[in-house]
Amino acid sequence: MNIVSHWLQRNLADPQIVFLAMLLLFVFAVVLTMGHMLAPVLASIVIAYLLEGLVVQLERRGLPRLPSVLLVYMLFLLFVALVLLGVMPLVSRQITDLVQQLPNMISDGTQVLMDLPARYPDLVTQAQLDELIASLRSEVVSFGQQVLSWSLSSVVGVITIMIYLILMPLLVFFFMKDKGLILDWFRNRLPRHHGIAGDVWKDVDRQISNYVRGKAWEILIVWGVSYATFSAFGLKYAMLLSLLVGLSVIIPYIGAAVVTFPILIVAWFQWGWSSEFAWLTFAYGIIQALDGNVLVPVLFSEVVNLHPVAIIVAILVFGGLWGFWGVFFAIPLATLVQSIITAWPKRLEIPENTTNAP
Repeated sequence: MNIVSHWLQRNLADPQIVFLAMLLLFVFAVVLTMGHMLAPVLASIVIAYLLEGLVVQLERRGLPRLPSVLLVYMLFLLFVALVLLGVMPLVSRQITDLVQQLPNMISDGTQVLMDLPARYPDLVTQAQLDELIASLRSEVVSFGQQVLSWSLSSVVGVITIMIYLILMPLLVFFFMKDKGLILDWFRNRLPRHHGIAGDVWKDVDRQISNYVRGKAWEILIVWGVSYATFSAFGLKYAMLLSLLVGLSVIIPYIGAAVVTFPILIVAWFQWGWSSEFAWLTFAYGIIQALDGNVLVPVLFSEVVNLHPVAIIVAILVFGGLWGFWGVFFAIPLATLVQSIITAWPKRLEIPENTTNAP
């Protein structure tokens, strides 16, 4: 108890540490209690981070800040229009087609399962197979009910999307245009004792900006390469599956493992155990290997290296607290913790009752 009491007295006497702790508690409480309401703001901040790199590049070439922001902003709106008008309709059609084909796929899969007891009587019994089929049917019924409930609440979803489409572009523009004013406003309201908080912010700002931009490029590159590969093989639902592969990089390790199953299932129902299935599996494995061993080290060279266990724990903790945004920012939030530990003042305790040796 004396050690804990001494540690608390020593650290609580430092106003910089007190301010850092209060700031972290305040931000945590705001995000935890108002995260859903502030979702458009959080998303706009992420997009502004993405576009800031292009603005800085134009400024380095001699273009003033405002024209740089306007040029990058127009390119951003063009990209959003391309995605909404070109990609999303194709993805929507493929989702509809896949849902319509699900009964046939389930029927074919059930027939394959029914043949297992005859082929492998020592491994699979009829009772086990009946239990498995009943479980699968219940899962399908549950999934259908979820789809129905989602369709009933689609009006609310459309209204939410419309709000996002109106508010977010405005927020992104003002975050980019008035970045200096916003940061100065916060700096002017910070107390005098904020040295540690400033050091942590500089490190975290570098980490988050590099992470967000690198992750966006990783999504686009993996999405594009996967779509080109799936289209070359003639795989059905190529755009939908490649989009899933691109988005899977948001969740390290876990995302790649989860998205593999629908790709292999669609390929198997399309080709069966054939050479096309084998070659597609091989090509998909190469994409994942290049992403993990080449693309990630290049894009995230400035991000603090974290152990895989730390990354998985961060995904589980922050994802459970803040959902999608917690998963997306799991690595930057983990580096925030690491930055706080690094910036925390380390004082050597000098024993009080010591004497010099004769």
